Amino acid sequence: MSADTTPEQGSSAPSRTSPPTGIRRHRWLLGPATLLLLVILVRTFLVTPFGIPSGSMQDTLLIGDRILVSRLTAPADLQRGDVVVFDASQGFNLRVPERGLFQTFVEAAQSIFGKGQPTDYIKRVIGLPGDHVKCCAPDGRLEINGVAVDEPYIAPGAVPSTMTFDVTVPPDRFWVMGDNRGASADSRAHLGDPGGGMVPGEDIIGKVWVRYWPLGRLGYVDQGQLASVPAAPVPRNGE
Repeated sequence: MSADTTPEQGSSAPSRTSPPTGIRRHRWLLGPATLLLLVILVRTFLVTPFGIPSGSMQDTLLIGDRILVSRLTAPADLQRGDVVVFDASQGFNLRVPERGLFQTFVEAAQSIFGKGQPTDYIKRVIGLPGDHVKCCAPDGRLEINGVAVDEPYIAPGAVPSTMTFDVTVPPDRFWVMGDNRGASADSRAHLGDPGGGMVPGEDIIGKVWVRYWPLGRLGYVDQGQLASVPAAPVPRNGE
């Protein structure tokens, strides 16, 4: 009898380990999941789609317009006249609806296609931190830091505001108004609420960049900066 051992019948050389059956079965999900993650990252850090739900920004933006909002502009870099999207829950003292896990998932999916949260608003920045904003000047125009300003983005013949106000914008807050002044629940409508209608910089989602729908109105959204307005006065010590 030979001392050499022989392999058992039916044995085979070691082979490369195959992925488990479950992984192979769901491998097709890798591509869509990667794409979804990429979309979420772009939406969170670069640009966010947004649909216009009301007529408060007419005629600059109409109901049904689709826009892209840039997240690359810091609140400190905003200028008077910039059009922004923001979470109004704090500045406008809005009740945030409670959401279950399923509702949160559905809203996250809808947001990819431009459907914002119920507390997402779009308005134009009128007053920067420290600005003194008043309505109205003797000639009927809006007044910022003692200077009456022209607002080419409101409709011809429309008045800047039928409501009078005289406010100084606190630090890191913004006074915002819709272009359709007669149909915009903006900072004016929340003067008596906690927060005084002033939007915190941390709640600004981004600056409106371009309109991508409808195709006939494709292009950049006019920001209408109010370049002639002097800077806000520097507070004195103790103020």
